[in-house]
Amino acid sequence: MKKLSVRRRHPLAAFVVLLLALAATGGLYATLAPADEAQAETSAQSLAIEEGKRLYEVGCSSCHGRGAQGGSDGPSLVGVGAASVDFQVGTGRMPMAQTGPQAPEKPAVYTQAEIDQLAAYIASLGPGPNVPEESAYDPARGDAARGGELFRSNCSQCHNFVGSGGALTNGKEAPSLRDVEPRYIFEAMLTGPQNMPSFPDTTLTEQDKLDIIAWLDEVATSESPSPGGFSLGGYGPVGEGLFAWTFGIGALIAVAVWIGARSTKARKS
Repeated sequence: MKKLSVRRRHPLAAFVVLLLALAATGGLYATLAPADEAQAETSAQSLAIEEGKRLYEVGCSSCHGRGAQGGSDGPSLVGVGAASVDFQVGTGRMPMAQTGPQAPEKPAVYTQAEIDQLAAYIASLGPGPNVPEESAYDPARGDAARGGELFRSNCSQCHNFVGSGGALTNGKEAPSLRDVEPRYIFEAMLTGPQNMPSFPDTTLTEQDKLDIIAWLDEVATSESPSPGGFSLGGYGPVGEGLFAWTFGIGALIAVAVWIGARSTKARKS
């Protein structure tokens, strides 16, 4: 008993006990862990990557090259992440029907299951943004008022104040954000497709993105009248200028013609 008491007071006693506890915990985990489930998940992921590679080689490699290294007609996809694939292919922008200034939105060519497989393959080539969880883009969890401020500061220059879109240079455009799924808006901010800059979490946090989505959802579902009169589609200076020239200048020309006709008639009489 005396020897045992002395060993308990030894400086390394606590360390030895900790090692024994860790060893016991590791042994129990190795024995009881659901190895079959982990192996099944790994197998399913490998299968998705393999199927995604097959889909890529058939529908994407002609532009983006073998191994997604890029080519003369398309950039490298290594490191763009699964979120970029989900956005580009899910909105029908990819694959492009024909080359042009930018890829327009159109009905998706692939099913969502195939898109997930393509995303798994591209994600396996290099690290990049993942497809966000549903909670990350649920408008109900955002602050619309704060989102409006963030949208006006970061997005309205191209997409207009209420997300109606607008013209850019060289035949390009900022698309309308009306009726766009919140998931795709989040992914666009995260990945910066085409002419749009990316807004990583260091620039706009996940909560910032969520608030912007809440703002766009509120604008899309709001039925309140425009406080400035006719909204003219919410297109801003371009639409307002066209309206002014078409109707305002047109009305002035009509009045001038009418005055001229009256003056000519008065002189003749």
